Amino acid sequence: MTGRQPKTRQQRQNDKASQAERALARVDTEGEALGTSAFARTANRARDHLGAHDTDPNDPIEVWGTRIGRIGGAIFAIFLVLWLISHFTR
Repeated sequence: MTGRQPKTRQQRQNDKASQAERALARVDTEGEALGTSAFARTANRARDHLGAHDTDPNDPIEVWGTRIGRIGGAIFAIFLVLWLISHFTR
């Protein structure tokens, strides 16, 4: 004998409800933005990256320095790509 008593109907329903809640929470965390397009998610990530949303908001020097560096790098990369296209299509 195991000494375990069978679960009541209410306990089984509570178990199923808690399993469903855990599954919904997992889907919510894994499927970060259901209903939005991949382009919109990529654009939002790029905006957050260039806007330095991953830095300490209490340090304005770090925020602005990061913004200037990232935007400057993006401008340089665009210029470099355009120059290379221009150079190799002559």
